[in-house]
Amino acid sequence: MSHVAGRPVASREPEAEPHGDPAAAEAPVQVRGLVKKFGTFHALDGVDLTVERGTVHGFLGPNGAGKSTAIRVLLGLYRASSGTVRVLGMDPGRRPSEVTRNVSYIPGDTALWPNLTGRQVLDVLAGLRGRRDAAREEELMERFSLDPTKKVRSYSTGNRKKVMLVAAFAAPTDLLILDEPTSGLDPLMEQIFQDCVEEASAAGRTVLLSSHILSEVERLCTDVTIIKDGVVVESGSLARLQHLAAVEVTVHDDDETLARLAADLAGSGIDTRLAPGESPRGALDFPVDRARLPVVLAKVAVAGSTDVRVASASLEDLFLRHYEVDAR
Repeated sequence: MSHVAGRPVASREPEAEPHGDPAAAEAPVQVRGLVKKFGTFHALDGVDLTVERGTVHGFLGPNGAGKSTAIRVLLGLYRASSGTVRVLGMDPGRRPSEVTRNVSYIPGDTALWPNLTGRQVLDVLAGLRGRRDAAREEELMERFSLDPTKKVRSYSTGNRKKVMLVAAFAAPTDLLILDEPTSGLDPLMEQIFQDCVEEASAAGRTVLLSSHILSEVERLCTDVTIIKDGVVVESGSLARLQHLAAVEVTVHDDDETLARLAADLAGSGIDTRLAPGESPRGALDFPVDRARLPVVLAKVAVAGSTDVRVASASLEDLFLRHYEVDAR
């Protein structure tokens, strides 16, 4: 959804840039060394971000990490203090109107014209973009159970978000930038949203998804970037990051055996990091680096325990690895 709906963007004559179809030759989003300063405060400090074509890329971080600032730079709402930014082959700081016409954007906070109906909002947004797929809009309104005849002022938060979702997914664009797109939606509508993202990806569209719902990101995303205090702390394919992260080991046995096992592991420098009573009764549950997993399993075998589960790290594990200090 073009964010010009929320804030008009003046058209400017673009400076000389390569023409043709640059988007066909490079990733839809390419950011290198992005710095954004507000006075002396560095909201973004050397951010690198590449969103490859046809992927669903998760962009994670708590409030204040810099996600929304980065997205606003991608859309031309903020100018970068330094670094390079390319969206669909264009510099959004120099060609903001072209970028916004060619990107479907859903902002975290949805503010629409209160006296317009849902359908009139869709008309305005399509008019600003200059093209639309009306049949797709009708289909999506039905799927999201959106009544387009009601005025925006009568809509709940969820229904206002539905208007944006319909406009974003129906628009004939190759790139969707979605900032907390399911806030205000009920679980059924969240499922429909996830289906729409999967359909968009299957059709070759690219999605940058910023969300605090880690299970949603884990289900939908092929790649993930985690940002903290304006700096990227993890980036890559979700499968690779999970492989590099610690695994979760759960051993079920009697309390005496588990106590001996915990002591044996501690003697080898493997900390279960669990106080008494934190594990389920009859279970020892702890993370371990993959490199030390053979040592752990050998000690489990010596203890005589046979009920063992080893699980790959979840996205939540990856996220909390960087934010657990702040969460305490």
